[in-house]
Amino acid sequence: MTQAQLEALLQRLTERLAVAIQSEPFDLRIGQQVGAELVQAHIASAEGLGRTIEVIQLRLVRDLGLLAEDVEDRMARLLATVATGYARALRDRTLDEQESIRRAAMMARAQAERALRESEARFRHQATHDPLTDLPNRTLFTERLAAAIDAADRVGVCFLDLDRFKVVNDSLGHQIGDLLLVSVAQRLRRALGEHLVARLGGDEFVILVERTACTDDVVEVAERALAAVSEPALVEGHELTVSASIGIVERPAAGTSPMELMRAADSTLHWAKAAGGARWSVFDADRNRRELARYALSAAIPAALDRGEFYLDYQPLTSLRDGRVLGMEALVRWRHPELGVLRPDSFIGLAEETGLIVRLGAWVLAEACREARRWTDPSGDPPFVSVNLAVQQVRRPGLVDEVRELLRRTGLPPGRLQLEITESTMMSTAEEPVRALRVLADLGVRIAIDDFGTGYCNLAYLRGLPVTELKVAGEFVTGLRDPASRTDEQILAALVSLAHALKVTVTAEGVETAEQAERLRAIGCDAAQGWHFGRPGPAAQHLGRSPALSGTTV
Repeated sequence: MTQAQLEALLQRLTERLAVAIQSEPFDLRIGQQVGAELVQAHIASAEGLGRTIEVIQLRLVRDLGLLAEDVEDRMARLLATVATGYARALRDRTLDEQESIRRAAMMARAQAERALRESEARFRHQATHDPLTDLPNRTLFTERLAAAIDAADRVGVCFLDLDRFKVVNDSLGHQIGDLLLVSVAQRLRRALGEHLVARLGGDEFVILVERTACTDDVVEVAERALAAVSEPALVEGHELTVSASIGIVERPAAGTSPMELMRAADSTLHWAKAAGGARWSVFDADRNRRELARYALSAAIPAALDRGEFYLDYQPLTSLRDGRVLGMEALVRWRHPELGVLRPDSFIGLAEETGLIVRLGAWVLAEACREARRWTDPSGDPPFVSVNLAVQQVRRPGLVDEVRELLRRTGLPPGRLQLEITESTMMSTAEEPVRALRVLADLGVRIAIDDFGTGYCNLAYLRGLPVTELKVAGEFVTGLRDPASRTDEQILAALVSLAHALKVTVTAEGVETAEQAERLRAIGCDAAQGWHFGRPGPAAQHLGRSPALSGTTV
């Protein structure tokens, strides 16, 4: 308020009070009104009020001239009501302001709480949903799965993984791969709207099937999911078609947990993948137990090597011409602390799957060379040792150096070491493994093809390989037990003839009877291996044995 405005206000209030003082009947309410107007004019302090009343009083005296006693009394009383009205108006304004402040505070609090709830909802959504597809993520799926287990008698889960999705990423880029995942997520949500579909990460999705009656309920969901995924998708101008594999678990809710269900579904998904993909597989408890046992066995191999639990038995390779032990094949055994002695078929496949076969095979090769160096024979011509090499070992760049160093360290002559390679390994188109075998053959190491006749037999290719021996698979020898059967004998005769033409010796595997041995000798087979000539055992069991074409069954 400017000074002029304040002067005008005071003049107006003075005039109103002057009229009120002389009015009949005398009414004090005008003073209260004037006091309220002073508050409205923001004269809001005791000092300000006092000085204002002084100004008004001086103007009243000036305007009214000499006051009669009655008029002066009226003026005093009226001015007192101005102070009273002022106090009441100031109190009311304060209360109003306090109420406004309270209401504003309540409104601000409500807005803050609403903003907090909205923020919490956004954070909750971000924490429980996949940022790429906006599907529920692992966290939310696990919560819903736990709730379903608590609320239902039976529950089912489909664990879905896209087949060969990596090809899309590698060939078209991750951006196209991400858009394809978004498309798959939309199709799954559309096709399975009544079920919770979540993305766990990568190209893995999972579907919750609540309150199932039997496994067929989940199978039906899985088939719908496979159909939805297989629909062609147009992504950035690329028409893409993908398939999926699904692991299905359906079981009573009692006694299970989200972790157990997910682990079982994950294992079953791998079964579907291993079967070729584009299909579903149902969890099988017996198969799962076998898989877990296999995994535990493979995981124990490194420690078993460190503890010296592996050892070698040997089986003789016997000449069919004079009965001498020409060589002995090293056969690895595992003296397992809980399962007893395990044969190779129990763990070699596992070692190959996990890559542990390289370390295990290296140990077998080194141990066989070390033990063979100590073998003696009365004739002065001790047998060679024959060691199987896995595919991974043959393809290792350092194979030649490893063998050369072993021979140097053990003192074993190269001619007393035979390396057995499977036929499929030898027929590989890769040149490096063949080159390594040629170098070893040049050193004097014997090279044999194991289980010959069961793989891809390219005799033209075989002609150029550094092979000294063919070990014919036992499947052909089995037929020689039947005197009336001539087919296998004719096949074996042809193989022996071809091998000899290539200047390669032939050893028949799986010889169990004297009749088989005799028929093999008759067709010109060079050597034989099998229970008829000796069961696997310590090397000393076969060393120094007298030649005996009839064999022995120790």
